[in-house]
Amino acid sequence: MMLTMSTEQLSPTSFLVLGLLAREGPSTPYELKRHVAETLGVIWSFPHALLYAEPPRLVAQGLATEDHELTGRRRRTFSITDEGIESLQAWLERPARESTELRDVGLLQLLFANVGSRDARHQIATDQLSIHRGKLAGFEQSETTEVLKGRPVPANDKPQQWRGQALRMGVLYERAAVDFWEGVSLGVAAEEAATVRSGREDVTHG
Repeated sequence: MMLTMSTEQLSPTSFLVLGLLAREGPSTPYELKRHVAETLGVIWSFPHALLYAEPPRLVAQGLATEDHELTGRRRRTFSITDEGIESLQAWLERPARESTELRDVGLLQLLFANVGSRDARHQIATDQLSIHRGKLAGFEQSETTEVLKGRPVPANDKPQQWRGQALRMGVLYERAAVDFWEGVSLGVAAEEAATVRSGREDVTHG
């Protein structure tokens, strides 16, 4: 007997898959991966392995069904069940109360930069600036390309609508990241200048 999990027991990946199956219809794991790449994948990276492992898990819980081809490419196509729809709707009606987590390895390195060499913070800031400026340029180019297409987005074209929103969020985040790391870089430069001035004064007064 299959037991349906409560919404509290399901993960964000569970609801991602259920949402895609509800909106896009029956899909293979490859199609789920493509749907993610076209929408949420712009700003939120999901390991592809999860999109292959999660559908069978939802089937075991009675939230989805599986149609397995016996010949040819032997594709596995998953569909959402009535119980899956109910779980998805219950989740949508429950506000997400978890705070946003910002897991940035650059910030982690910055936290311990004083343990490294004198140039550690400068190098970290330089590297992070390069990374985020590159991402910002990519997002801005994609956003401009979407605008230059000059075609109104059909009301029923949810993936394209969401992609535009995701691109905008990406631009805003990367701009903030660039501002932050520019501030770190300027702070390091100011500290280095102060150290040089202090050394000169010590020599003069000595």
